[in-house]
Amino acid sequence: METDPLRPSDHIDGDDTITQPRLGFVGWLRWGWRQLTSMRTALILLLVLAIAAIPGSIFPQRMADPNGVTQWQRDNPDLFPVLDALKMFDVYLSPWFSAIYLLLFTSLVGCVIPRIKHHAKALQARPPRTPARLKRLADFRDVTRASTGSGTQGADAAADAAATIDIAQKQLKALGYRVERYDDKRSFSVSAERGYWRETGNLIFHIALVGVLITVGVGGGFAYTGQRVLVEGETFANTLLDYDSMNRGRFVGDGALTPYSMRLDTFDVTYQPYGEPGSGQAGDFSANMTVKEDGHKRTGSVKVNHPLEVGGDRVYLLGNGYAPTITVRDAEGKVVFTNSVPFLPQDNNLFSVGIVKVTDGMPEQLGIRGLFYPTAAAGKDGAIASAYGDLFNPTLTLDVFEGDLGIDDGTPRSVYVLDTTDLTQLTGRAIGEESIELTPGKTADLPNGLGTVTFEDESPAGATDLTQSVKRFASLQIHHDSSSVWVLVFALLALGGLMLALFVPRRRVWVKAVAAGDGVALEYAALARGEDPTLAAAVDDLVAGHARLLDAAGVTSAVPRSSSEDGDADRDEAPDSAASAEELEPPASDTPKVD
Repeated sequence: METDPLRPSDHIDGDDTITQPRLGFVGWLRWGWRQLTSMRTALILLLVLAIAAIPGSIFPQRMADPNGVTQWQRDNPDLFPVLDALKMFDVYLSPWFSAIYLLLFTSLVGCVIPRIKHHAKALQARPPRTPARLKRLADFRDVTRASTGSGTQGADAAADAAATIDIAQKQLKALGYRVERYDDKRSFSVSAERGYWRETGNLIFHIALVGVLITVGVGGGFAYTGQRVLVEGETFANTLLDYDSMNRGRFVGDGALTPYSMRLDTFDVTYQPYGEPGSGQAGDFSANMTVKEDGHKRTGSVKVNHPLEVGGDRVYLLGNGYAPTITVRDAEGKVVFTNSVPFLPQDNNLFSVGIVKVTDGMPEQLGIRGLFYPTAAAGKDGAIASAYGDLFNPTLTLDVFEGDLGIDDGTPRSVYVLDTTDLTQLTGRAIGEESIELTPGKTADLPNGLGTVTFEDESPAGATDLTQSVKRFASLQIHHDSSSVWVLVFALLALGGLMLALFVPRRRVWVKAVAAGDGVALEYAALARGEDPTLAAAVDDLVAGHARLLDAAGVTSAVPRSSSEDGDADRDEAPDSAASAEELEPPASDTPKVD
């Protein structure tokens, strides 16, 4: 049987099985690396990172709002352990967020480096040769112009064609194109391209993203964020021991803190008065501070969104509230506890909850849960509520517990939480006993003859009302991050690169001239990389501007058409093929000056 000459001798009919080679371990690694370093993967990881950051704005974070975390734990005791195990309160320090972060960093680096090499080669390459058939391009114009006889070689049409392209070359250079001449025996042409700033901007954007990732990652190791609650009259020293809580980077040593101190002189709040819109709402907060730094004192204030800068740190105002001064005495009248205790606000009228722990001086440890009402008012059911945020009728109610506070076993305990597991309640509705109720300056007996408790009146001498009877506190956050300036720089670079990538068009333009008898046949064409809705208008402006320059130089002149030709002309033809240069006056910005 004769073998089919179009088939190899070992061809087997009917066997279409394709056997792909096995990738092996190295092949799979190479495939995985290519997938990771693709732009599609980088965009997906960027989106995933944005989604992963959402819990950080939903749940309070320990490094920014530890009091909020404590309150969330108190309000949701069953759900809190589950979310805490998932790092919902430490999102930006969690392993899963760090994994996404590192994958995005690797993907961007692996994607950007090859593109930089390719772009560098493209910048050094010459514009492409002029296509032999420009008519095949969608944005094409053709114009025939007559020789004027004023060229360097008289009426030689070839010389006029060359001079025409010389002018086109200068015109395109003035418009910001990279140009290259491509002449042969029959024609003269110039090839031009522009828009490399588009890819440059794209690379700047991605490099800036890498810069942001590096700056945030490395800068976070040298940054620290601490919280401190200051009561009016208290002083804070910038040492590790004086912080209520501190989150510091791995490279922050014990001696890295700048020495300075701050004293909270007063905390001013303005409220909308009764009878006006928004009555009772706070209008402005101001923590007035005295700062001592490098042996010099100065005053300053911390307001919402207006931090105070001290020693390279920024001090932010996180919250505020009241700090009733409570004094506890034993049965013999000896003071066993006295302090201004910050109470955490629970609503807009600053109904607040606070905890007092008396660890020594009593037969057993005492725990006191207090409720503070700046303007106490009785409801229909007899329950007390706060009707206003200012101190018009300050009232303090106390529930007393006795027993083991659980602080002697070395387990850290929050000062805002009272664990009643090993405590016996002595007062309160839960056991049918009335809570202790106090107003500023009043004293009440503790149950079982344990002693007394006093709600101190902090009003200055000569005060006629109770509006200054209770001290206020300010919850401050001290943040240090020297990399924030670089984050801003890279963010601005990313924005600038994105603008270039979005608004700079990538184009290639060709102008070709061929001697045709006693005239010159001109062809114009353009090609865009991607979508460019202004390309056709750009070609029309190029044709009109070139015609004007040619008329001014006297190299060639427009060829007028007869009325019959004008009637049959295609309406989409370039303006120079249907009208004189005088009728097609182009904008000055589209016709650069050519020497």
